[in-house]
Amino acid sequence: MRKIVISTGGGDAPGLNAVIFSVVNSAAKRGWEVYGSRSGYKGLLDLDELVRLTPKDVEGVTPIGGTILGSTNKGDPFGMPVENLAGEIQMVDVSDRIIKNFKRMNFYCHIAVGGDGSLEIAHRFAQKGMPVIGVPKTIDNDLEATDRTFGFDTAVATATEALDKLHSTAKSHDRVMVVEVMGRDSGWIALYSGIAGGADAILIPEIPFCIDSVCEKIADNDLHDKNYSIVVVAEGAKAEDGEVICRGHGELGRSEVVLGGIGEWVANEIRERLGKDTRSLVLGHLQRGGSPTTFDRLLAIRFGAAAIRMAEAGTFDHMVAWTPPDMSAVPLVDAIRSRKKVDLASDKVATARDIGICLGDDK
Repeated sequence: MRKIVISTGGGDAPGLNAVIFSVVNSAAKRGWEVYGSRSGYKGLLDLDELVRLTPKDVEGVTPIGGTILGSTNKGDPFGMPVENLAGEIQMVDVSDRIIKNFKRMNFYCHIAVGGDGSLEIAHRFAQKGMPVIGVPKTIDNDLEATDRTFGFDTAVATATEALDKLHSTAKSHDRVMVVEVMGRDSGWIALYSGIAGGADAILIPEIPFCIDSVCEKIADNDLHDKNYSIVVVAEGAKAEDGEVICRGHGELGRSEVVLGGIGEWVANEIRERLGKDTRSLVLGHLQRGGSPTTFDRLLAIRFGAAAIRMAEAGTFDHMVAWTPPDMSAVPLVDAIRSRKKVDLASDKVATARDIGICLGDDK
């Protein structure tokens, strides 16, 4: 009998519980045991935080958002913030302690579910001898090695639904609505939801925008008796002569930048330049919550089952990737090498331009 430990790290995403469900049931079919590590690596630091997972324990969790194991984006074992006796925060490497507990529990392998940061940590553990398999999770869809990550489809659906509702209120008041969505420095959520949700302008990190172009689009709407506009802005978008706007820095200092504020900046510029009633809305963590779509549930379940097949084959230090129509194994070092950006020559970008959406440039 083999024992497997699974952890969920980084920001939560719809579909995490579906992965856990799939891993537990696929392992049980082979007579293996599965343990869950609470709050990322906390269960491997404190064995009291390990929880045994059986098919009964995960029954009915696939439609539930979040993660039954809990998650954290401040739990890097190679640099964990710990308060010393003087009340000062020091960064401590606790990775050796985790390796020791992993061996003590006689685990066969670790399935790490997370985005690029979590998968980079998993790769570092693989280099220290831990058998690791990665499962890609991020609503941003910015992992290069896989065609799609679970959570993205649900986030886009949430953003699109919000845009649908904003059309009626914007039209009623001849108002410009600026909607800021997540995505870090990739514009996938903004582009997909903006096209589907009938936006007039979409601003993404891949195209530094000119605010004059956005204002020209809104003014052109007025000339054609459309007295309201919807502008979608990715949180990592920036003006041609500006910088990425952030709300500040996280608890870990300047290395942790918290994006946000570009939507309000764009709204203020439109208001000052055109004199139109302009409001901004930040969807924020709404995009992370809720029940996963059918697409995300199925993708997450496929990821979990594929991870167990990789464990059975002994394919470690790899990540499960969806390369349609099949699942494949990609070395973790390749999976985390770079983030996937929107291809400006893609059909989706061409479609946006063809139907008259302004992307903030002169094209």
